[in-house]
Amino acid sequence: MKFSQIIAAFALAAVSIGQSFAQAPTPLTTPAEYALIMDYRTGEILYEKNARTPTAPASMSKLMTVAIVFERLKNGSLKLTDEFDVSEKAWREREGSSMWVRVGDSIPVLDIVRGIIVQSGNDACIVVAENISGSEEAFVQLMNQKAHEWGLNDSTFANPHGMPDPNHKMSMRDLGILTSRIISEYGQYYALFAEREFTWEKIRQSNRNPILDMVEGADGLKTGHTEESGYGLVGSAVMNGERRIVVVNGLSSERERATESARLLRLAFNDFNTRTFFEPGDIVGEAEVFKGKAATVPLIAREPVKLILHRSLLDEAKATIIYSGPVSAPIKEGQQIGTLRVEAPSGPAREYALYAGRAVPETGIWGKIGLAAGKLLAKPSTGAPDAPSAD
Repeated sequence: MKFSQIIAAFALAAVSIGQSFAQAPTPLTTPAEYALIMDYRTGEILYEKNARTPTAPASMSKLMTVAIVFERLKNGSLKLTDEFDVSEKAWREREGSSMWVRVGDSIPVLDIVRGIIVQSGNDACIVVAENISGSEEAFVQLMNQKAHEWGLNDSTFANPHGMPDPNHKMSMRDLGILTSRIISEYGQYYALFAEREFTWEKIRQSNRNPILDMVEGADGLKTGHTEESGYGLVGSAVMNGERRIVVVNGLSSERERATESARLLRLAFNDFNTRTFFEPGDIVGEAEVFKGKAATVPLIAREPVKLILHRSLLDEAKATIIYSGPVSAPIKEGQQIGTLRVEAPSGPAREYALYAGRAVPETGIWGKIGLAAGKLLAKPSTGAPDAPSAD
């Protein structure tokens, strides 16, 4: 049944919402062991596969290290021109990817951040940790504190760079939330994720993110790979004013990571559509009124009622007006009366507050007397339906 037909068939009475809506699977599959597609504007998860399971994030967890630097830049405790000193410990960090810092160097914050984002330098992450918190261990405590503050409930950190550790885990959902935060809170630095290359110590390294050249509008963010995690990627793109975020992990090769990440990001735009059912101020339905000068009051929404769904599921949306009724007069215009509950075959239900579209005064004394007389003269119920009338 289509959404518009259900709207027309609304029962204007209190409706039980105790039963959950049966979810139908989105017709989308992926070889990635873990996957997430998220809409940036609403935060809605459009598709997920093991997305709430903590797993080894490899270098994708460097986004947390970068986010902490961005937070310091935003609050003014750091400037891009400030310099970070390189310790012997950071200089000796040669396992995995490297920026190739030298002990004793003083490196501007801007270049250290580029060394993390573009070159994925593990050594650069240690430089950040030691200069912000005094030690790698203290910085890890800060990472876990920020994870709690930012709602990354499936994440625990053991180091600033993502090298294998049994206590270093993130879920795809948390990586999506963190990406959304980076874009919304620290957008003035986000363009760094789209830089194609960076040279340090006369060593030019290209950005490892393949979707920057594969998907129109792609502008970030980070790849990751260890034997434990497989191949993963956090990506984002903007098309036609909409931004989507894709996170994958557990792929089998660098090539599969590139092709599958690009495929999912394209599908995030091509196969998921936004449909607006009501604009702010639209009348959604009516509620019955008791002791009022009008028998009903129109119900309006103050925010857009929108759904983002796979195109094959758009006609399966269901909506229900929920309120305790009939509503006793007097009713003020703008008074909240109930909610509109919108459910779809995938994802959780969403609720929108509904407000009285006009004032309904209480009926006068004669109206009350008429109501009371009507109740007194009403035929007592016998528990059986009335006989058919001959009129």
